[in-house]
Amino acid sequence: MMYSMVWLCGLQEKFSQTDILILMTAAICHDLDHPGYNNTYQINARTELAVRYNDISPLENHHCAVAFQILSEPECNIFSNIPSDGFKQIRQGMITLILATDMARHAEIMDSFKEKMENFDYSNEEHMTLLKMILIKCCDISNEVRPMEVAEPWVDCLLEEYFMQSDREKSEGLPVAPFMDRDKVTKATAQIGFIKFVLIPMFETVTKLFPMVEEIMLQPLWESRDRYEELKRIDDAMKELQKKTDSLTSGATEKSRDRSRDVKNSEGDCA
Repeated sequence: MMYSMVWLCGLQEKFSQTDILILMTAAICHDLDHPGYNNTYQINARTELAVRYNDISPLENHHCAVAFQILSEPECNIFSNIPSDGFKQIRQGMITLILATDMARHAEIMDSFKEKMENFDYSNEEHMTLLKMILIKCCDISNEVRPMEVAEPWVDCLLEEYFMQSDREKSEGLPVAPFMDRDKVTKATAQIGFIKFVLIPMFETVTKLFPMVEEIMLQPLWESRDRYEELKRIDDAMKELQKKTDSLTSGATEKSRDRSRDVKNSEGDCA
């Protein structure tokens, strides 16, 4: 997805080659060795990662550490010929971007970016760093931008991961987020909220700088939102129908029992 963003938005005209390298490499490395349990679980369960990183973005810090462990291997070190100062810049840039993918920081990063958007300056380093953070965030959670036949299987995988975590949290007596509880959430309700309140606002903000994003990435999000809202309407209608069916069945059963009792009582009176 980052490669697509680079070419769609012409980022090579806005960023240096080093920045493009940072964007691409951070995108590749941003979820390395993910254990399948989010930061909330890590912190509440006091896992090794949470202890190691003092409850501060334990997963994202771990992804960074694993990335540079791999990149330090001679056969994997794509930065081996880059001077020390250049490597420091790349390393710091990658760390900044990967840590930005912690969704606990989403509101903070979005608010900062919206503030800069009023007078965005491509020559301002702080502005450009925020733009890179927003770009990797878009790529990180961009599944619904892709065609339905590609995106939906990954939604199923994500929900199953959430359900496995919530099951474990219940068994360990830990707090459970409603959006991860298999007894409280459906695919439609989970995706509608995420698309409407996280994805669309973020991509709309990016569209102000790069209008070409609207047709290629924002339009699919609108369509995905509409599709899940229709799915929710169908789900709700089916649930309502099931309630009525259960009610009718229950009423018919009760009437049948009443008739049986009446017959037995009549037979008793005759005897």
